[in-house]
Amino acid sequence: MTRIENVSPAVSRRLFLGTMFSASAFVLAGGRTFGYQESRDVVGYIADVETKIFNPSFWLGIEPDGTVLVVAHRSEMGTGIRTSLPMIVADELDADWTKVKIEQAIGDEKYGDQNTDGSRSIRWFGEVMHEAGASARLMLERAASKEWGVPVGECKVEMHFVVHKASGRRLGFGELAALASKETVPKITELTFKAKSEYRYIGKDIPIYDLNALCDGTGIFGMDAVREGMVYASIEHAPVHGGRVKSVDDSAALLVAGVQGVVQIPRFEAPHDFKALGGIAVVADNTWAAFEGRKNLKVEWDSGSNASYSSDTYRAELEETARRTGKVVRNIGDVEIEFSKNDNVHEAMYYVPHLAHAAMEPPAAIAEYKQGKVTCWAPTQNPQAVQSTVAAAVGVKKEDVVCHVTLLGGGFGRKSKPDYVAEAAILSKELSRPVKVVWTREDDIKFDFYHAVSACYLKAAVDDNGKPTAWLQRSVFPPMGSMSDEAARYGGAVEMAMGWSDLPFEIKNHRAENGPAEAHVRIGWLRSVSNIYHAFAHGSFTDELAHKAGADPKDYLLELIGEGRILDLESEGVHYPNYGGPIDKYPIDTSRLRHVIELVTEKAGWGTRKLPKGHALGIAAHRSFLTYVATVVEVAVDGKGKVSIPRVDTAVDAGMIIHPDRVRAQFEGAAVFGTSLALFGEITATDGAIDQGNFDDYPVARMNQAPMQTNVYIVESDAPPAGVGEPGVPPFAPALCNAIFAATGKRVRELPLSKHGLT
Repeated sequence: MTRIENVSPAVSRRLFLGTMFSASAFVLAGGRTFGYQESRDVVGYIADVETKIFNPSFWLGIEPDGTVLVVAHRSEMGTGIRTSLPMIVADELDADWTKVKIEQAIGDEKYGDQNTDGSRSIRWFGEVMHEAGASARLMLERAASKEWGVPVGECKVEMHFVVHKASGRRLGFGELAALASKETVPKITELTFKAKSEYRYIGKDIPIYDLNALCDGTGIFGMDAVREGMVYASIEHAPVHGGRVKSVDDSAALLVAGVQGVVQIPRFEAPHDFKALGGIAVVADNTWAAFEGRKNLKVEWDSGSNASYSSDTYRAELEETARRTGKVVRNIGDVEIEFSKNDNVHEAMYYVPHLAHAAMEPPAAIAEYKQGKVTCWAPTQNPQAVQSTVAAAVGVKKEDVVCHVTLLGGGFGRKSKPDYVAEAAILSKELSRPVKVVWTREDDIKFDFYHAVSACYLKAAVDDNGKPTAWLQRSVFPPMGSMSDEAARYGGAVEMAMGWSDLPFEIKNHRAENGPAEAHVRIGWLRSVSNIYHAFAHGSFTDELAHKAGADPKDYLLELIGEGRILDLESEGVHYPNYGGPIDKYPIDTSRLRHVIELVTEKAGWGTRKLPKGHALGIAAHRSFLTYVATVVEVAVDGKGKVSIPRVDTAVDAGMIIHPDRVRAQFEGAAVFGTSLALFGEITATDGAIDQGNFDDYPVARMNQAPMQTNVYIVESDAPPAGVGEPGVPPFAPALCNAIFAATGKRVRELPLSKHGLT
């Protein structure tokens, strides 16, 4: 295993070792003995703890009663990460899982990167967790060897005890905690790690740690958090992004029972980043009064330059740009020469609209400003971003902002952007009391950080066998960089590396380009990010070429990929960030992509399973977040032309799997998420204002619309762990639309399907 130093995204092994103990407990950390005086009777994420609650400096320790405490520094939003990372520690330590307690960390740089985004928690911190468990295990064994006066090699940790087999002596973890805390933290070269065959928990289906709390209602989400003496606030934002208040009449709002006052929050100044939007806040005794008071506000807005933004006009601009030469991000051979001598050309334009996150729990946060310090409670994916954003908003130091992380009712990338926490902090400073800001569902939909709208143009020249001799692709979308630089027009290397500059096909003449687009709304990442529209474009275009050639789509796809090989994009002059993973550790291996295609088609009965009338299969495959995924979607089309999804089959190669149950759940969830986006996902604007505002006009898939059966096949692998939260989304929409074509002959190039009378 490689050593990870104390730089983002990881932390050093020495900083890793430690604990959150009772007053009499000792810490296993670097040979020093620690204790503390404050009570720790309340789990760290509970909202009504005293502000003097102990804030952990380290991540692992043992109580005198033998309880193993592991600090979870990532946010729990349904992925099970609060279980999966501690599982690694417990397994390497050989702890009894029933005696493991997990504490949620506050936001703090000492934990390394805490942004629970990008499908990277396991791959960034898995090795650190192994080292922590192995270090503590060795320290316990050394402590026992000194206590018994025997060689350390004769002492072995076995299920929460250190055992000396020759004499039959045993000492529990709690009995050894004080002695072990005096041991020096081992060097990395001194550690030994369990063999895969010795794992108790890794690779097993362990119930998630929060299961009971989620089922019985005791889990604390952002909406559940409370502080004594707090007030509630609901904020009227400018309907057009960047708008300013011209005038406000709050007289009717102040007459609503329970309303305490009205406060204006200044509009953000560029660059936007995660700053509060600005607007008029109605402050009240409870949420109902705040909402009712807000309805009675009379605000006149100066909408600014974005008032000209309308989706239909903007779409035409995107598609026009996509037909013009853009910025080259990858080039092989000479596509222009090949196009000039080959008249057999196929081209298509693919369009995906803006998408909203629409997590089940809308944004909410509590902030308490007191004597130049701020304490926050928030359902956030990025507590360190909360610290920096709140600090800038109220003029304090980042280290003077404490962020307690609650459970999240979904995130999908939205809750890594803490504008709503900044709003609470601004109001708390103004009012000198704790403030809870609550967004409505309408706020959530109308003022999101939207997934970028996109137009992708593809063109291919094919030979007599229907195989491409030249392939040109252009992608145009408002970039995420527009949030930090209003002048940004082109996608960054990260966005290009998401299914565009890394096309895995073996084509002699290939060019990928990116065209400019101006952002008129807040742009942010959403589950799988640019892979959504890039995979939809090339996954659909591949299927079109297959049918044009009269070939089986699966066979055609495998022929395009070619023989298994490692792509060397750097030698082609491509700047490829590779999702933050070292390319030598996580190479682009087309043999793994081929394998998931072959596996999923076998399991789905591609070409062998007799389908009922009106049913058909579609396939797409994609590598994202270092994981290889192939999906087969079965559709059924009724006599009225309406589509349903009887079955989805997905094969996944995500390297070594820590928690199979959570992996299956993530890909089952991705099928439902992908269904929602493909069937209904569309955010539009008229005169700058967002048209949608709730689930009536921005629906998500209901039970009768979601896939009836989803099968997930996990490839057993010893490759390094890769991402699982996001990679299931990209291949879903193209596989679905390809199946629709197979069933109906109708080619869908524009999402959502609701616009085509198919839902």
